[in-house]
Amino acid sequence: MYVPERVLTNRDLERMVETSDEWIVTRTGIRERRIAAPDQASSDLALEASRRALERAGISAEELDLILVATITPDMMFPATACILQDKLGAKRAAAFDLSAACSGFIYGLAAATSFIANGMYRYALVVGAECLSRITDYEDRNTCILFGDGAGAAVIGPVREDAGFRSFVLGADGSGGDLLKLPAGGSRMPVTEEVLAARLQYLKMAGRDVFKFAVRAMGSSADEALEKAGLTREDVDLLVPHQANMRIIQAALERFGLPPEKCAINLDRYGNVSAASIPIALAEAVESGRVESGDRLLLVGFGGGLTYGACVHIWP
Repeated sequence: MYVPERVLTNRDLERMVETSDEWIVTRTGIRERRIAAPDQASSDLALEASRRALERAGISAEELDLILVATITPDMMFPATACILQDKLGAKRAAAFDLSAACSGFIYGLAAATSFIANGMYRYALVVGAECLSRITDYEDRNTCILFGDGAGAAVIGPVREDAGFRSFVLGADGSGGDLLKLPAGGSRMPVTEEVLAARLQYLKMAGRDVFKFAVRAMGSSADEALEKAGLTREDVDLLVPHQANMRIIQAALERFGLPPEKCAINLDRYGNVSAASIPIALAEAVESGRVESGDRLLLVGFGGGLTYGACVHIWP
């Protein structure tokens, strides 16, 4: 994982918009978030996380067959951020593409990479969730600017012994809710113009209450389905790694699964919502702090704009 050095606290936001530390913590659980430097883009954050992942895995960049970057804040519309990352890493053999599934992106990316490896097409894949959400956050909108931060998480996916690895994936979407969380301008539907900029449509827009309802429902149902497909029950879960969007959503998930907080990876208070980077950052911290041991059964679950959702069960090698 990698997060930028700059910390934006709730106290800082109090000086920018009409809000308070108490209000933010009570409603979201967030206390601070990281903000990329002016000269940092998503590929730069991805590069640092990727180098660390390769080092931990004992894999060189030249051995990679595929690089997949999940992001909604690419360096630019094209080329893909994954291609920029491939060049920076020196992974000359690797195919590369981006994946856009918002906060569910890392799980979507894991599913894609695992499929490539399972069918024998590739041996090693690098899956990265990388976001510079500060670039598309409206710091005049007190309802959204308190939520988002920047960062990247990465994982090397490859063959493992038969009693380890991914046991199930559940992916889904409800496109009818696409307007609930979106970035209106910058695409072919609404190119950036002076009028668009004046209306601040270059920043993300969210109907928070409706997204909250979808999140609680989708996270619960997809997680249950993933466990069932893996032949496991809620009691079998050693660590839940949820998307870090809102503490109330995470608490609802814990209550549904009957899990204590110590069986959940939570870092929302320090990083806020980092979209596709949220789950891999939380997982990386859990692994690095010794909370994950060989044989542990991990349940990863997320939701995001699209609307998308996803869950997977993984047995740690």
